[in-house]
Formats: sequence, structure tokens, C-alpha cells
Amino acid sequence: MNTETSLDTVDRRILQVLQGHGRSTFDELASSVGLSASAVLRRVKRLEESGVIAGYVALVAPDRVGLGLTAYINVRLEKHADVGKRSPMDAFTAAVQTWPEVVECAALTGEMDYLLRVLVRDMTHYSRFIMDSLLKHSSVQDCKSSFVLHHLKSTTAVPV
Repeated sequence: MNTETSLDTVDRRILQVLQGHGRSTFDELASSVGLSASAVLRRVKRLEESGVIAGYVALVAPDRVGLGLTAYINVRLEKHADVGKRSPMDAFTAAVQTWPEVVECAALTGEMDYLLRVLVRDMTHYSRFIMDSLLKHSSVQDCKSSFVLHHLKSTTAVPV
């Protein structure tokens, strides 16, 4: 299990600035938090090494690259596996990693086992994914889909 890293107010401010603008220079960060660039560099390196900063990415607008439909899919798996066979959860976990349409998958408590966030071009692409990949998977017992009509809030920022 991950252990929490102790963060002071300056560390939190650095994280807030970087989450808002990941390409900030160390001089810009220093100006924002009231430290020297070298002190900020040391803090950022420590945050990276401790895993608080997990990486840096470019955030791509899905609709700008032709992925105009977002679906959330609740998935229920079969509960039993034959002796000597891979568990349904292990088989599903492996399959999810190979499906490019699935951009997020979370294991859930409750009635359903997983929640998938799926990005596709359109309903035809969605239908093809459901019929040719998800429902053909031997571990999947049932799924229920909901489609995003409008995004009210979308952020990658963690409230630090």
C-alpha cells in the first residue's frame, strides 16, 4: 500500500501550480511560491522521487482527435472459474489493458464489479467495441452503459 508523503504549504503550492501549468519553469515556480529556483528544483525532485509527482503528460482533448463520444460502462463479471483456469478478474484485468477505447477502469464495491470510462468516435464505434470486445470476453456476465451528454467539470488536478 502507498504511504502518504508529508507535504508542507510550499510543497502543496508547487503541486497546485504544476497541476495548472505543467510546463512552468523553475523560475516561474519560484516566483509563485516565494523561494529561489534552486530550492524549488530540490523540492520538485523530492516530490518526483517520493512518487507524489507521478509523471508529466500532455492532456489531449478527445473531441479534437475524433473521439466525440464518452461512455461509462458498469461491468459485472462471472463469479466462478473452473479449477485450473485463470480467475475471471485476472482475465478481465488483462483484457482491459489491451482495449485502447478504455481510458480508465476502476474496481467497485456493490452490484457491479468495474466501471470503465470509454472514449470512442461515435455510436458505431461504441457498438463495435461492445459487441466485438467487451461482451465477447468470457468473464463478462453483464454490462450497463451511460453516455455523457455534457461535461460540467473535468479536471486532472488533485485537491492538495
